[in-house]
Amino acid sequence: MGTDNEVGRLLVVDDDPLILQCMKLALPAPEYEVVTAKTVGEAIALFQSFKPDAVLLDHQLPDQPGLVALQRFRQIDPRVPVILVTGHGSADTVINAMSGGAFEFVSKPFEPDDILPVIDSAIATSHMARKPAVLPDESSTGAASEQGDQILGRCPAMVEVFRSIGRVASRDVAVLILGETGTGKEVIARAIYQHSHRRDRIFHAINCAAIPENLLESELFGHEKGAFTGADQRRLGKFEVCNGGTLFLDEIGDMSPVMQSKLLRVLQQKEFQRVGSNAVLTADVRIIAATNRDLAAAMADKSFRSDLYYRLNEFTIHLPPLRERGEDMVLMINHFFRKYARTLDKEFSVVVPEAMQMLLRYPWPGNVRELQGVIKQVILKSSSPVITPSILPGT
Repeated sequence: MGTDNEVGRLLVVDDDPLILQCMKLALPAPEYEVVTAKTVGEAIALFQSFKPDAVLLDHQLPDQPGLVALQRFRQIDPRVPVILVTGHGSADTVINAMSGGAFEFVSKPFEPDDILPVIDSAIATSHMARKPAVLPDESSTGAASEQGDQILGRCPAMVEVFRSIGRVASRDVAVLILGETGTGKEVIARAIYQHSHRRDRIFHAINCAAIPENLLESELFGHEKGAFTGADQRRLGKFEVCNGGTLFLDEIGDMSPVMQSKLLRVLQQKEFQRVGSNAVLTADVRIIAATNRDLAAAMADKSFRSDLYYRLNEFTIHLPPLRERGEDMVLMINHFFRKYARTLDKEFSVVVPEAMQMLLRYPWPGNVRELQGVIKQVILKSSSPVITPSILPGT
């Protein structure tokens, strides 16, 4: 659930005791923390005190409609995803819910296994928007604080990344983040978002390589009821839901030529159409895109549109691979050992010089993500706070 064993905090609002009990059983501790409310009044109080990552909200409540609670939640913190649930889902209800800022709309009856992926997606979205992507200050260069995702670095290439974030975060332009897999492009995207004037609005991330083309179009632009097999109700896409906020398009280099053309229209004209509709819609969304592909080569072989590239790279940030970051490696190794020892409730004191040299000599093709994974394994395997060569993988 989430990243780094984060607990998913969910507020369930429904006047049906069976639903409340069912959701508590389906979302057990320690992965989840669930609180429940039966009225809008109770829900608003819990929303302020419990500070959930996401809300599962019934539309039909005894004191007021769920849409009233949705608007109140949005006023308090628009970054918290709200999933609206109803057994009486008219088209107007769906449209009002989604245009009012609902993360998703689910019809009753539903099976817990069907709704759990929606809840997990909402919680992950909330964690991504809320979890600090901490830039280093002048004295610590990222080493002091252990909170959130530290963007560590002292090498010249990373110092330039920090400067770039500072230059572009407050400017309402598209940003293209380039770097190998595992270099931390999502963390940089969150840092830009969290330092922008849109930081109090919604933030969504989509992995363009993980969603089939026909579904990606619906995910981005929405669809009308009956637009394709399985489209049993109208759905708003991320551009519509994200109006006023920020949309992070990861792995943009893997987007198909057809989808590139449709995305280009949105960037040029700020207009799009839901799948199955001729109605032209508009949205004010800031785009941050990222890819591990060589876009110059992709443009040369015609697999990536040059006009889309020029729209996306109004400002470009290059992330260096781990093997080119010199002295940053020692900083990062010690940081992640401290971080994951604390997270996994283990002790850590020091990496002995021989073990440190082994870690420094390895080329780390998976970059920071691979380094994090290896350090977690070592922490879990180690019975001593002192990290020696014998505990490292491959020894």
